[in-house]
Amino acid sequence: MSYPEPRYFAEHGEHSGTFALADRAPDLTIGTNTQVHYLATGGSTNGAYGLYRWEMGPKPGGPGAHFHRTMTESFYVLSGTIRLFNGDRWAEGKPGDFLFVPEGGVHAFRNESGEPATMLILFTPGAPRESYFEELAAIAESGRQLSPEEWTDVYLRHDQYMV
Repeated sequence: MSYPEPRYFAEHGEHSGTFALADRAPDLTIGTNTQVHYLATGGSTNGAYGLYRWEMGPKPGGPGAHFHRTMTESFYVLSGTIRLFNGDRWAEGKPGDFLFVPEGGVHAFRNESGEPATMLILFTPGAPRESYFEELAAIAESGRQLSPEEWTDVYLRHDQYMV
């Protein structure tokens, strides 16, 4: 393995880092149970990655088993207990536990603990996941129940293939 090709060609470095401080408000609330912090989006990282802090309340929730064709996804548990599925088995993810899923890897996550739980979710490369999260929030806010065909359409537009 070698380093990738250079992406920066100026002679000197720049003062271009950005902060996402822990005490800021969430960027998005999905329903009444999930808050999402956009720490670094694909747009802000020039497509390199997307990093999100995912805060789940005590109500059970999380996506069903699925895979992505265009990106990897990684999960790092910060607090609480989050059930993580690697396509083969479920594990009780506790703080410090990590799951990496390559393109095409079946995976899922759920908070079924009855307590709040928080994790980091990392996508590489930096796909526009914010539009998917925001669509989920709009659906939850509307209270509308989507048909299976409508859910399939939502998922396909966002590189999410349910198993």
